[in-house]
Order: sequence, then C-alpha cells, then structure tokens
Amino acid sequence: MSRFVHPAGDRHAEMLPHERPPLAPADLNRINPAIWPRTSSRTDGALTIGGVDVRDLAVEHGTPLYVLDEDDVRSRMRDYATAFAGSEVHYAGKAFLCKEIVRWLQDEGLGLDVASGGELAVALSVGFPASRITLHGNNKSVAELSRALEAGVGHIVVDSYEEIARLGFLAEKYGTRPKVMIRVTTGVEAHTHEFIATAHDDQKFGLSLNSGAAAEAVRRILALPALELVGLHSHIGSQIVDTAGFEVAARRLATLLVQIKDEHDVVLPELDLGGGYGIAYIEGDEAPDIKEIADGLRGIVTKVCTDAGLPVPKLTVEPGRTIVGPGGITLYEVGTVKDVEGLRTYVSVDGGMSDNVRTALYGAEYTAVLASRDSSAEPMLSRIVGKHCESGDIIVRDCFLPADLAPGDLIAIAATGAYCRSLASNYNYLPKPAVVSVTNGEARVIVRGETEDDLLRGQL
Repeated sequence: MSRFVHPAGDRHAEMLPHERPPLAPADLNRINPAIWPRTSSRTDGALTIGGVDVRDLAVEHGTPLYVLDEDDVRSRMRDYATAFAGSEVHYAGKAFLCKEIVRWLQDEGLGLDVASGGELAVALSVGFPASRITLHGNNKSVAELSRALEAGVGHIVVDSYEEIARLGFLAEKYGTRPKVMIRVTTGVEAHTHEFIATAHDDQKFGLSLNSGAAAEAVRRILALPALELVGLHSHIGSQIVDTAGFEVAARRLATLLVQIKDEHDVVLPELDLGGGYGIAYIEGDEAPDIKEIADGLRGIVTKVCTDAGLPVPKLTVEPGRTIVGPGGITLYEVGTVKDVEGLRTYVSVDGGMSDNVRTALYGAEYTAVLASRDSSAEPMLSRIVGKHCESGDIIVRDCFLPADLAPGDLIAIAATGAYCRSLASNYNYLPKPAVVSVTNGEARVIVRGETEDDLLRGQL
C-alpha cells in the first residue's frame, strides 16, 4: 500500500490512499469553479476556457502551454478596484508580468508594483503611467533607482540604510524629490512556507521594528531634504487566507507611527500592508473573499490608528496571486505512463520544473485533470512528473487520474497563472512555453514561446 506525505504540513498529514475521501470516476471529470478559471467548462468531454477547446490550443500552439483566461483576470482586477474603492490597489507584477497584463491593469485602473529594472521597463514600454508604479527590491542598483527617478515613479520602498543614502544622492543629482516608504519588518510570522514568509526578523527584507532599525531609517530619511517620507510598508508573506496576521502587523506599524509623531512631529499619510492573499489550489483550500479582505483591512487600519490617536492613513494593498493565479492553467501532453507496482503510477509530461518550479521549491500542491476527454475509468493514484534530470522534478506530487490515461492525452494543471511563468527557467535547455490569452472563443499569443534559436542566440 503506497504511503505519501503532503508537503502542506498538518493539513494533509501522512495518509494511505484508502484513507482519503472515496472518489468516483465522475469526480475526476469535475471542474471545480473554486479552483479553475471562471469561464472553464467541459464541452464534448474536453476542457474549454474562454470558449476555446484545449485540444485546439495544443494543436495550434503546442505544449507545454500557459493559458490565461482574460475575462477571469480582468474581472478579478475589477473586483479589487470595487472592494478597495478609496484605497490604492497595486498589482504585484512579480506574480506574472508582460505587456498585455500591463495594458489590462491600465484599462481597469489599477497601479503596479515592480521589483526590478526589467519589470519597470515592461511597464514603461507600453506607456503605463509612472505615477502609478511603486518600485520594490532589497538591493536596487544605482541604474534601477536612476531609471525610476527619471521616469517619475510614484513611490520607492526603501529597504536599507545604504539605499537611503544612495537614493538621497541620486535624487539631488536629478533634481527630484521622490515619495518614499520604509519597508518595516514587523516580526509577524505568517502561517506559510518559510521561503514565502517575509516579515520575521531573520531574513533579507526590510528594516526591523524590534531592533529600532526602522525608527533609525525614519531619522535618516527625514534628514535628507531630497526625499519625501510618506508612509510605512509591510508584507508578511504569501498564500495567506485570513487577516489575523495583518491585524498584528498593523498594530505594530501604528506603534511606529505614534513614535514618529512624538519624536519628529510628523504624521505619515500612507500605509501599505502589502499582499500575499491566498487562492485555492486543491479541494478544501480556502480562498478569502476579496470584499471581506477589503472590509477587514480597512477596519483594522481604522481601529488601530483611532486607538493610537492618529488620523487614518491612505491604505494601499498589493495583490498579485489572487488576481492572476486562478485564471491561469498549464497544458501538458502525456509522454509515458509508468506503473510502480504497490506504490503509484508516474505520469511523465513534456514540461516540468522548468515551467513550474513551485512544487520542487516549496512543496506547492495542485489540482490536475485529464483535459482532452472525459473518462469513466477508475481513479488511479498518480504522480505527475516532468522530463528533467532530477528526481525532484515533480509537478503534482499526489493526485488521482483515470486509469485509462495514455500517451498523447492532455493534462491540465489549475491555478498556475501566478509564479509559474515568472519563475520559469531553461533547465536542460528546454525553451520556455508561450502564454496564450483566451476570451470569447478566441486565443492569441501574449508571450511568444521560445525556440532553440532563442536558446542559442546569446552564445558565442
């Protein structure tokens, strides 16, 4: 009897397959609307998204293939704009960024967070207003800061003493006075994987509240006339499904705001609580309602500032995963089906950790379905793996697929719109797949897939 451990921890403690909830063959064909893109359905047995049959996508564009439901992504942008009316919503570009995403953001009235000069270049290349851009990063180069100042980005979030001095020098040089925020490490431990928890003291981001480093950063910025300190920034982690951690962080930030007012007689007008809200990847996952997030965060900020005797600052949030994650899938073709007797069946596909490293990196979990047809075969305990020369090249660690699965079938993985294409690599010299947007029965390439010529172009 096979035994496996779910990497999400206690939520899926070590289980035997027969201990899992029983699955009927029909369950394997079901498309759960909480996990799959909003326009997903089955038509003649095949998965369709945006009115487009995935079999047609595979024929025209090949596999692996990232597929993005434009209506889904745009509707989530609008959901945030509505829920956070009166506040600022800046999409976290690191989740997935390309020119077309920037155009959608501009259409829907959202701002944008960038974390590098490259991401900034994408935004500026299509005329996105620099005033609606915030530049992040723990080690911004002189070139990146210079470009941000020249473009006139709306905010720069400073992350170290060195950066404060560097930015002050450059601001004087360019004759500008950028609005800056301080990234504060609040000490809040988000209940998530250690690689995506970002507010505890022992990590690379921010200036510690507990040690006094954040307060010292305030002093240094206020001493530089070329910099305009407008607020504090906090980001406690990723894939968070409740507001408890944000409440603790907000209370600690309010303490610093009071200290700033008492010491400097300065009231900062802005507060950025970051992003990190979770989505549903597998059955049973909780995905917080956006309106509940908005109402909860506004209530938290209002209460903690009122309790501290401070005016309520303007709130900014930075969703990324919750906007683009649920609307994306990855489509693969099955190459081999290998039964390891007494354990499980290994299903090898034509991609792997080069197009989705999240499972190998921090034990992410996913939902997979046979996408090119439906099936009445019995469930088969499966592990979906890639074609790379690594035993850790796993896309879905444990799932059930139909027992009649065969080479040539198409498998779709749900909720891959965030952090899959962004983290993609060319390991084993596999080209990065294309990204296709689907809507109203039509598909169009928004990021061209790489070719072998692309891989060789930079070599001498």
